[in-house]
Amino acid sequence: MGGSNQWDAEWEVSKDLAYKLISSQFPQLASKSVEKLGHGWDNTVFLVGGEYVFRFPRRKVALSSLRMEGKILPKLKDYISIAYSLPMFFGEGDDDYPMPFLGYPYLSGEFPVGLTDKQRAFSATTLAQFLKRLHAFPVKAAQEIGVQHDHRNLTDIAMRKEKMHKFISDLAPHFSKEEYHAITNYLEQLRTERVKQKHVFLHGDLHFKNILVDKNGKVSGVIDWGDVNIGHPGCDLNVVYSFLPPDARSDFFNVYGDVDEETKILARLIAMYIPTGIMMQAIDDNDERLINEAKTNIIRALAD
Repeated sequence: MGGSNQWDAEWEVSKDLAYKLISSQFPQLASKSVEKLGHGWDNTVFLVGGEYVFRFPRRKVALSSLRMEGKILPKLKDYISIAYSLPMFFGEGDDDYPMPFLGYPYLSGEFPVGLTDKQRAFSATTLAQFLKRLHAFPVKAAQEIGVQHDHRNLTDIAMRKEKMHKFISDLAPHFSKEEYHAITNYLEQLRTERVKQKHVFLHGDLHFKNILVDKNGKVSGVIDWGDVNIGHPGCDLNVVYSFLPPDARSDFFNVYGDVDEETKILARLIAMYIPTGIMMQAIDDNDERLINEAKTNIIRALAD
């Protein structure tokens, strides 16, 4: 791989540039250290003085979502039951870097990588309460701020399925024969073409790189809200399949409330779809730990 991938940066933000931008606009932070934490498809992330996280867009497409976060996240305070990224510092670009950027309090925790099923099951009710409250945020209020409707067309199962077939054939060498057959069989047996639209307020990109857990492996925070949108709850409910083991799923729905079969079908497909993208980027970055975690997410989503 390498070359022109859809996650390649249009702007590389170095540690020095990040320090210059942060210290010139927020002099109260000038004495603090700046360390690079990593990058996703859309942002480069720095830890400032061990207490704040700053996110700098790497690509033009990330700009509108960063602006949206700045507007919507402060409004979610009464709806969110766990720690989340609440912006405190609103930075503007300059000649060296033309984009706005945001700073948030640092949320402690680790990504849920390599957890046992037992550890995962402990978070079933925490995740259910979080999503139940989040999905209750008034759609009208979100629309007034300018939150988009399902901008990635996630309810189109036929299209998602076609993309998955291609991804999975590219990723085949990383799966055992049995795993590969299980995934392709699942896709072939998926008969639903498209699910009926529903309209709730969503995080929009819920997966293990946007979830934090405490030292016991229990979910403690949710980050990266750049994909908030109004759409089908199945998109966020993917975590029921990718994160939770099969025997903890009923505990989740007991708290969240029951959902129809179509919602479960969409949730399971998205639970496999998102980690394939993460897996491809992790292969490109040679990150064995993330490759394995993405892979186990996909296999877990298949299990009943």
